[in-house]
Amino acid sequence: MAASDPFWRRKTLGAMTRAEWESLCDGCGRCCLHKLREEETEALLWTHVGCRLLDGQTGRCTDYANRKSRVPDCVKLTPAKVAAIDWLPPTCAYRLLAEGRDLPWWHPLVSGDAETVHKAGVSIRGRIVAERDAGALEDHVVAWPGRVPKAAKPIPPVRRGSDTEL
Repeated sequence: MAASDPFWRRKTLGAMTRAEWESLCDGCGRCCLHKLREEETEALLWTHVGCRLLDGQTGRCTDYANRKSRVPDCVKLTPAKVAAIDWLPPTCAYRLLAEGRDLPWWHPLVSGDAETVHKAGVSIRGRIVAERDAGALEDHVVAWPGRVPKAAKPIPPVRRGSDTEL
């Protein structure tokens, strides 16, 4: 690996600085959608209902610094949690890097433009229901958050000889 390679190709998730770690979030908002578990099969079911702090236009948390106190079940991602949870969307940079993949073309760190995540159809922009307006989550089960949009493809393959150690 060359010293000129970007940090996400040179470092494991666990070796990143806080600023590097935070910059991996592309602002898609998919991880902030409510999810359900099917009782009998434990299958993950996505909804298009956003957390009460999720801004439906930007895909960002409206109170990121205080999210844990305002939404106690909000999960603060860490390298260990990324490895253990199964609900990160297939487009998530944390998940992709943990799997030994590279960041896709539309990720703002690659494209240099925060709008590409929206242009590629990866973000929640204009696609969600606010938690306060939703009613029963079971009425809002959708598949798209767990899929890679056509416009966002290709997702980089696993890098040969990659070190997927977190």
